Amino acid sequence: MNNLAPYLAHLATLHDHLCPRQILGLRMGLYAGEQLGLSLPQTDKRLFVFVETDGCFADGVLAATGCSLGHRTMRLVDFGKVAATFVDTLTSQALRLAPLPTVREEAERCCPTASSRWHAQLEAYQMMPADRLFSVRPVTLAVSLEAIISRPGLRVLCDQCGEEIMNAREVRMDGRTLCRACAGEAYYALRLPQEVAE
Repeated sequence: MNNLAPYLAHLATLHDHLCPRQILGLRMGLYAGEQLGLSLPQTDKRLFVFVETDGCFADGVLAATGCSLGHRTMRLVDFGKVAATFVDTLTSQALRLAPLPTVREEAERCCPTASSRWHAQLEAYQMMPADRLFSVRPVTLAVSLEAIISRPGLRVLCDQCGEEIMNAREVRMDGRTLCRACAGEAYYALRLPQEVAE
């Protein structure tokens, strides 16, 4: 097992406390790097990761891998699962890792004197062998990584709202260039001025 101390120190800068999900994310990221033969945390953009939930788990993956939303090497695919797919962008090898269904019980067996299940998980996840923590499955992406990464510097304006669209995320509809919101994929609804005043 890798020495977790420097990674835990990095996690401490992101959160005021450690939790079991952070440790799972950290250990998962390190194990994925080991399985792919990559040195982590990365200093380039070779590794790309799809995390399946946000929060503490994603920060653990970030601390281990160096992948982040800001570097465009991490993508949230919100399935509500503590799981992630790690992709070597050079070889296209992709592995999906998830905790084994037995990890909570294993943690309690590993740390029977812990003050609570939570504390047992926090302690055990730091020392359990990775192959007793995670399933590792080779996968093929059903999305285009090239399209997700796109090319830097691509920018167009939406013909309807006038806002800038980056990274080839525009939609062509009836001869117009639209952002996804104006094309009908908005996650919000604009409020009319009279609604705001009420």
